[in-house]
Amino acid sequence: MSIRIVSDSSSDLLELEGVDYRTVPLKIMFGGREYIDEIGTDCEEMVLALQEHTGPSTTSCPNVHEWLEAFEGADEIFGITISSGLSASFESAEMARRQFIEAHPDAKVHIFDSKATGPVERLIIEKLREGIIAGDAYDDILTRTIEYQKSIRILYALESLNNLANNGRVNAHVARIAGVLNIRAIGHASDEGTVELLHNCRGEKRTLKTLVNEMVKRGCIGGTVHIDHCLNLPAASALKDAILKQIPEADVQIHPCTALCSYYADKGGLIIGYEVDEGI
Repeated sequence: MSIRIVSDSSSDLLELEGVDYRTVPLKIMFGGREYIDEIGTDCEEMVLALQEHTGPSTTSCPNVHEWLEAFEGADEIFGITISSGLSASFESAEMARRQFIEAHPDAKVHIFDSKATGPVERLIIEKLREGIIAGDAYDDILTRTIEYQKSIRILYALESLNNLANNGRVNAHVARIAGVLNIRAIGHASDEGTVELLHNCRGEKRTLKTLVNEMVKRGCIGGTVHIDHCLNLPAASALKDAILKQIPEADVQIHPCTALCSYYADKGGLIIGYEVDEGI
């Protein structure tokens, strides 16, 4: 039996060693151009072009056919998508799952709605990979990962809310005010997986302190922490140092955003996925 992990590209993880892994791309369109979230896309060029662009911009999720192509050839499949509260990617993946099972009745397919994006998807993928490499049964891996998902959280620290506002993800008035006042917005995922703003901060020092405090408040006492950044390695590195100073048991890793997360996080944005102790 062949087992495969398939993620949409909002995971910021386009390649993965040790297991059969594939991604299906989201796309960003503006100014008559289309950027496909895949290996080789120049995310820096895209982000800088967006800052000069004054017209509308849109995104599109993988369609059913693209998911089906990624499933083909596997017997047991784990799919992972960006939050269904942010994109129709989960809906497309679910439709593909039903069609694939109809065509392959003996196959097993489960789609995880990450209720988040980027680093949270990566944490789910890594938990799946751990079970696959250990040679565990599909159903056991699935049960453990469903339980594990309850113990991971996400935080955003964004210098611009423009692209989120343009696509109806946050209030446009709030985005305008944040831009005028040079405020960095800190948010997390609501229970529905939408972006929910928590704090407005001025300055990097205050932003990083607030992020770490939120992590501790929500139960982070160690474990894996993934920081994805959009063209802001210095801030990601400073955040890593701040986390380790307060939570020395944490395993903090830094990654660049790929195209879709770069679009929403915008230049300077940070997205943090982390594990928590639910008993706290």
